[in-house]
Amino acid sequence: MALFLPTYFSPISQFSILWDLDEISFEVEDNYQKRSYRNRCYIYGANGKQLLTVPIGHQNNTTRKKTKDTLVDNSVSWQQQHLKSLRSAYNSSPFFEFLEADLHQFFSKDYKFLIDLNIDSFLFIKYLLELNTEFNTTTSYSDVIEKDYRFLGDIKAQTNINFQPYSQVFNDKFGFIANLSILDLIFMEGSNAITVLASSGKNKGN
Repeated sequence: MALFLPTYFSPISQFSILWDLDEISFEVEDNYQKRSYRNRCYIYGANGKQLLTVPIGHQNNTTRKKTKDTLVDNSVSWQQQHLKSLRSAYNSSPFFEFLEADLHQFFSKDYKFLIDLNIDSFLFIKYLLELNTEFNTTTSYSDVIEKDYRFLGDIKAQTNINFQPYSQVFNDKFGFIANLSILDLIFMEGSNAITVLASSGKNKGN
């Protein structure tokens, strides 16, 4: 079974692999790593590539925390900030107005654990793209996995995916920016996003 990290509105690289898989597994038994797609995604803003970050809550102990135990810091109004940023970036995109109500509902929910937020973001995209992919979560950690795509959760990961270009809101200012959040592709292409994902070359490994 293919193994992925549960990430926040995952990068296109991740969905270019999993979109046509029948079943995947999400790694939840690893140690949480900073500066990864676990708590952030990139969108196409008016000034180019824009980062959206989910604030992480600090725990009292100093031991390393597992992904499944990582808390969201809800003392910061990050949901409203992210929704506002998405509206500002994509209000003029072809499909934003059709999805805005769903987004508002998504960001109105409170999350204690990051894992729940990330899995809900996967289910949100699964719903929008009408994917048949089912998932489970790991019960133990292993370094050796045959179909290991956990590296795609690393912002600095090198991939050999051939990202298929598509129109983006600010193409005329900054050109095509590859491997943004899957939301960028959906706002621009709607259901045709599947065609773009299918046209992307599949990564054979890290």
